[in-house]
Amino acid sequence: MKGKKSKHWRTKLHEVIYEADTPAGKLFDVVLLVFILASIVLVMLESVKSIDSKYHDILNIGEWVVTILFTLEYLARLIAVKKPLKYVTSFYGIIDLLSTIPKYLSLIFAGTHALVALRALRLLRVFRILKLARYLGASNTLVTAIKASRAKISIFLFAVVILSIILGTIMYMVEGEENGFTNIPKSVYWCIVTLTTVGYGDIAPQTPLGQLIASIIMVMGYGIIAVPTGIVSAEYSRSTNNEDKTNKANNKVHLNSQSCSNCLTENHKDDAEFCYNCGESLH
Repeated sequence: MKGKKSKHWRTKLHEVIYEADTPAGKLFDVVLLVFILASIVLVMLESVKSIDSKYHDILNIGEWVVTILFTLEYLARLIAVKKPLKYVTSFYGIIDLLSTIPKYLSLIFAGTHALVALRALRLLRVFRILKLARYLGASNTLVTAIKASRAKISIFLFAVVILSIILGTIMYMVEGEENGFTNIPKSVYWCIVTLTTVGYGDIAPQTPLGQLIASIIMVMGYGIIAVPTGIVSAEYSRSTNNEDKTNKANNKVHLNSQSCSNCLTENHKDDAEFCYNCGESLH
């Protein structure tokens, strides 16, 4: 009987912490986001010297309160799952840990306090709260398109690096040290900055020939930017068409945010009773 109560308690805790479809789970995630935003604001305010000098103690206390709450939340997440190591090594588990330990590390190592800003990554949980998971299919399609394009993009980047080295070396020979092109690596740096149309302006060609070459590089930069965009767009269009065909064949299966307490897998079907990844009961 005691074991059943314990299991029921852990199941309820899991539903509240890991799922956003229930009222309690949604309330928990909303409160969590409020605290995440508050912690980020506290760190930002503390970086402003005029504000920190007046309200340092208040800001410090506020950060400790948020840190302690995050610590308790992290421990609760470990308790709520059957395989804590699975959560610890997951993407969100690593982010949750990194957002919790900086304040503790600041007691030992100076200068690590600013790492608290990593808590901003926890805002990714907003997808669960605002029911944006339905749009994750589009992001997954984009990721698939990028993966499918990686060979073409790699070749393209390799060609750009070679081009930058050649043009950077030419600019070093044309301009020379007297015009700021003191060595080939620095000239290659200038070429990359110019080719990507960033143009910091810390180095500029002075000779007519150098300026002509720079103009050609700038024009080439606009064309080069369009190449990876076209490659990914073509793959994205192909992936989208394949996904549309699959959805039509499956009559657009609806998914929810229900999380498996055993393996933490999400995106189960609305009427699913068992996890599609490990077979664990979802109820």
